[in-house]
Amino acid sequence: MKHFIRSAAVAIAMATASTFTLSAAMAADISGAGATFPYPIYAKWADAYKKETGNGLNYQSIGSGGGIKQIKAKTVTFGASDAPMKGEDLKSIGLVQFPMVMGGIVPVVNLEGIKPGELVLDGPTLADIFLGKITQWDDAAIKKLNPDAKLPSQAIAVVHRSDGSGTTFNFSYYLADVNADWKSKVGVNTALEWPVGIGAKGNEGVANNVAQTGGAIGYVEYAYAKQNKLTYTDMINKDGKKVEPTAAAFSAAAANADWSSQPGYGVILSNQAGAESWPMTAATWVLLYKKPDDAAATSEALKFFAWSYAKGDDMAAELDYVPMPDVVVKSIEDTWAKEVVGSDGKPLYSAM
Repeated sequence: MKHFIRSAAVAIAMATASTFTLSAAMAADISGAGATFPYPIYAKWADAYKKETGNGLNYQSIGSGGGIKQIKAKTVTFGASDAPMKGEDLKSIGLVQFPMVMGGIVPVVNLEGIKPGELVLDGPTLADIFLGKITQWDDAAIKKLNPDAKLPSQAIAVVHRSDGSGTTFNFSYYLADVNADWKSKVGVNTALEWPVGIGAKGNEGVANNVAQTGGAIGYVEYAYAKQNKLTYTDMINKDGKKVEPTAAAFSAAAANADWSSQPGYGVILSNQAGAESWPMTAATWVLLYKKPDDAAATSEALKFFAWSYAKGDDMAAELDYVPMPDVVVKSIEDTWAKEVVGSDGKPLYSAM
């Protein structure tokens, strides 16, 4: 963790889109772009991978929408999205999709005297805040959930994503599942017509804005809350239990996921049952062409992903991400071997 924070490649607190470049002479063609959700772990993996292999990676943290646009335009070797593409879209474009890691989305607040985990929210109340129905921190609904907290009579400043975001997709998916008004008035998408609040680009931008704005609330991937020492809230989950955002809680939500049930492993982990489940758990996916124009770059990218699956679990856990189960990794690598091929029809990846 300390090494990661020190790394000059990482600028999580920046409000602008982030990019890390860890390149070697033969690795300049390996490029990716998209989701900000996995940016901290991709940067950490890339740093370790370069030290071990000499091969580099360039990843632009520009949001899931941007990642999908760039892979469609074939300007990057791989795209990254926290909102899985539908099976028919994958098929029509000729893409293979697979999850790399899982994590949790957390509400973050900036309230004087409130420390991480000292405030608890439930889904309906959280939705009403982002709908603009609850506008003060000492509102009766928040007081009811936090009878012992010293809640200020302060206006709530809502901060949300301004870019096309898989984090927003998963956040809004959860809110729509627990709040009928959110479902009918706002809905679920990577980009929304927000009822209230100010927009910021990327998890980085939301984290930065919340940190600088008294009375603010936003939503970010847990690693950003942890890295920036933001005050996160606990949540009441589907079973009515108070839970903290931890790797164990994220794992509990993912425990019963049937990854083979959806094309491209596109399983949504929001609002899963279970006393220990974190309600806003999500995966993040990689998108690659099945028959890429640059077979060499795709082959190198697959080597990096395979290395990350094999050797990156501890690094992921340090940042409170949840690694993919071994059985799912085996299935993904089998998919690569069957579906990702060069111009000669031969697989670009084979398990060692």
